[in-house]
Amino acid sequence: MDDDAKGVRRTGLGMMLLFWLLMLSIGSWWFHGYLEQRRNPNAHLVHAVEGSEDVLLQRNAAGHFVATGRINGEPVEFLLDTGATYLAVSTDLAERLGLERGRPAYFHTANGRVEGYLTHLDRVSLGGLSVQNVRGSINPGMSGETALLGMSFLNRFDIEIRGSQMVLRPPARQ
Repeated sequence: MDDDAKGVRRTGLGMMLLFWLLMLSIGSWWFHGYLEQRRNPNAHLVHAVEGSEDVLLQRNAAGHFVATGRINGEPVEFLLDTGATYLAVSTDLAERLGLERGRPAYFHTANGRVEGYLTHLDRVSLGGLSVQNVRGSINPGMSGETALLGMSFLNRFDIEIRGSQMVLRPPARQ
């Protein structure tokens, strides 16, 4: 084989390698997006305009209602928990959001009784729904960046669950 043929062959192999690396990168990017959509199908709610009416949530692949909203203007992923009294955050998330620890308190969780702190959240929003002055808790036993969105927020809305959907709507005016 002469030098020109070897150069063409090397260029062809390089182009094929580049093609497959590009395909693997695109496939990985797409698959990551697919998995993220299955984990949090309601991530788009963080961009909703305040004042819109009902918020429609879809269950994720694990059967939970997970959505991205905001605490004091900062984006936060919520796990909606109608069994939780307060909006509960981990110590790390509380520090990131600049939440102040209030008085110590004991909480009954799925993992037993834990000591944490009460806190106050100026504004919590999910979709177009927004609430001011929400009671919360800082739970040192929690980890990660996901907050439990409990009844201190949810009880201000009418909640309807049907199959794989939850609808939050402002209470009916009487």
